[in-house]
Amino acid sequence: MALSSLGDPGAFYERVRPLVRVNGLRIELDLGFFEHFIFFKPGYYSQKMVELLGPPLAPGAEPGRREWDIVAAVQRVAEETVFEVLRALHARTGGERLVVGGGFFMNSVCNGKLHRETPYRQVFIGGSPDDSGISLGSALHGAHRVLSQPAPVATARHNYFGRVYDQASVEAELLRRKLRYTVVEDPAETAAELLVRGKILGWFQGASEFGQRALGNRSILADPRRPEMKDLVNASVKYREGFRPFAPSILAERQQEVLDVSTDITAHFMERVFPIRPAWREKVPAVVHFDGSARPQTVEAATNPLYHALIHAFDERTGVPLVLNTSFNVNGMPLVETPADALDCFYACGLDALVLGNCLLKK
Repeated sequence: MALSSLGDPGAFYERVRPLVRVNGLRIELDLGFFEHFIFFKPGYYSQKMVELLGPPLAPGAEPGRREWDIVAAVQRVAEETVFEVLRALHARTGGERLVVGGGFFMNSVCNGKLHRETPYRQVFIGGSPDDSGISLGSALHGAHRVLSQPAPVATARHNYFGRVYDQASVEAELLRRKLRYTVVEDPAETAAELLVRGKILGWFQGASEFGQRALGNRSILADPRRPEMKDLVNASVKYREGFRPFAPSILAERQQEVLDVSTDITAHFMERVFPIRPAWREKVPAVVHFDGSARPQTVEAATNPLYHALIHAFDERTGVPLVLNTSFNVNGMPLVETPADALDCFYACGLDALVLGNCLLKK
């Protein structure tokens, strides 16, 4: 998704387009180019794919213009395929509301265009549209259809379904490790002040998030105004490729000021990409994609009052109602879950400080 904004989709479009065909609600893949379904072969694609697009990128090599253009073409074809299927579905059902799931809808670039490119007026994309979300759907189906419990009447606005670790358990882990820390009265104000000073911060609070996105309880935070922050977090904290972007967590009441979206659209789960208004792109360069867009998280005081208070405190100091947010982990590892996980990650990467409940640790 990030690389697609760098490339020219037209360069490889005519080669990629025939690989996928839509027939009503059916998607047909030209299997002559793929081998993912052949269990005794290790690769995903055949020699025909190499002949079509050229030799694969060597392991560890940086993607260049050719790779950017291939990815851009694939992104365009993927979007066109989804839009065509959804238009066909709408023509068959006449429905106005749409719920989508499955691993494809982790594609936030495509998700941000669903309102504009399909006839659906209401589109819901949950906080875990990958395979882990199947468990939530199964639980809802069992409760409603099997146990005859009332169906939910409110749309989900958060994903904080994990365990909460109280202050006593946090301090017990710190004492067990014989670590020095400070108990702070207001974690949100403390964190905001650290961010303003350019510190990269681990933020561990409340119930952990279910799914793939850190939504302000198991997060790494930084100042989005600093243009060097994107490269710094990628290189010294996340240990991943430099082109990968970061998301802005933004106050719900201020998002229309920063994002070019209508007032009825939110993104509680970082599930969509939207354009950032031109006047703001230079103000928050660390969270702006190459094409001037961003994958935001809408933060409401009702669903996460402490995280909302942190962003509000940062806004009071800077006039910027958002912070850079990425998952509290290093590349290849899952999100931290326990205080012990948070401490392990804190001392294994380039974080400057950690706010663990009401406890502050600095390097």
